[in-house]
Amino acid sequence: MAEVDCVVVGAGMSGLVTARQLAATGISTIVFDKGRSVGGRLATRRIGDARLDHGAQFMTARSEAFAAQLSDWQNRGLADVWCHGFERDDGHARWIGVNGMNSLAKDLATGLDVRVDHRVFAAVWEDTEWRVTCDDASSVTASTLVLTAPTPQSFSFVFEAVGTLPRELSSADHDRTIALLAVLDRPSALTGSGARHEPSDDVAFVVDHAVKGISEVPAMTLNASAAWSERYWDAAPHEIEQALEELIAPFLGSAHIVEQQLKKWRFATPRATWSSPCWSEEEFQLVVAGDAFGGPRVEGAFLSGLAAAETISQWCTQRR
Repeated sequence: MAEVDCVVVGAGMSGLVTARQLAATGISTIVFDKGRSVGGRLATRRIGDARLDHGAQFMTARSEAFAAQLSDWQNRGLADVWCHGFERDDGHARWIGVNGMNSLAKDLATGLDVRVDHRVFAAVWEDTEWRVTCDDASSVTASTLVLTAPTPQSFSFVFEAVGTLPRELSSADHDRTIALLAVLDRPSALTGSGARHEPSDDVAFVVDHAVKGISEVPAMTLNASAAWSERYWDAAPHEIEQALEELIAPFLGSAHIVEQQLKKWRFATPRATWSSPCWSEEEFQLVVAGDAFGGPRVEGAFLSGLAAAETISQWCTQRR
């Protein structure tokens, strides 16, 4: 008999939502993540007194389910509306975590069995259950397996059932993103919302987090475009930083960078979105979810997690 009802690989938005929904219905779940913290691309970093989001910068809500989640976070002082457009008011609210986007992931993880610093090395289907092994040689058996990491990462360790995956899913690729995190000595030239979306061919997004409202001191994140990031991906770190300094310069005004860090996202944005909110194979009790299904937005990952949990709940009901 399996030790746990479900193992979820990946503690980003989809994985945490899946686990939280399952836990609420009494389905035992363990979440593994290779990172040092939960959140995935809901990522926030502290550099001195500065707080910088360096993955997902904001959220929008088109569905009732995610709007309800945002309302809950707002009522508890965890999220709020940042702006309704970056250079002009387009009427669509952009939401943020009041203390950074990662704080929302930590809220979702509260009360769950989440094991960070656990890289899954192998997942093998053993007739009626999955055996999931981590790189520290620890293992657990589960009736159901949910993969929420970017698909190239997920399918690298699933040795069974991969042949059942649609080719478009198993070969899905992602754009890369290189980001510069910069602490400033004074406010930047970014006014209004404090952000610009695709201000040039080489810049996907740039934001001053003090204007955004999450940092006590001026601090900026610049996400280079996918094309720029691809060109510089294999360059030496100092070469990348010099090139990023040139990209950020027009937005600094009279400010100077006093400290900076580099962040590379190998699997930043899925190039294609699957037509359904998750993929499942009941024969192998396998579910694949993530932002490649709901769309490359925080809301898409959230809805994919809900769909994954609903699928597993139905399977568990049938087994009982």
